Amino acid sequence: MNVIADTSIWSLFLRRRTGRESRPLTRFKELLERDEIELVGIVKQEILSGLKEPAQFQRIAEILSGFSLTLADADDHIVAAEFYNTCRKHGVQGSSIDFLICAMASRRGLSILTTDEDFKRYVKRLPISLY
Repeated sequence: MNVIADTSIWSLFLRRRTGRESRPLTRFKELLERDEIELVGIVKQEILSGLKEPAQFQRIAEILSGFSLTLADADDHIVAAEFYNTCRKHGVQGSSIDFLICAMASRRGLSILTTDEDFKRYVKRLPISLY
């Protein structure tokens, strides 16, 4: 079963690192080896946004170009808005990007792999699952 990796996971993966790996990063690599990672368009945009050095931007854009891209459709945006409203009604705040990721995962029957603690609040109110 495929899994949507959130920006937090991709950031861990793309960072130069030394030492021991985190459990989420290990899981990501296992899923990657099995070709079970979904890269969604909004996550790709978020990863590339804010990179200050053109060389780093090019390097990461090239790495990401090797992955097929899953794009949101019109219904994903409608469901994301519904998710936003549902969570807000219950006092749970979140970003439009997070709710679009949740909508895409929910509509496609995918889990979400993330280190972002906000998703632990969303899962209590939305029909999503965390990997």
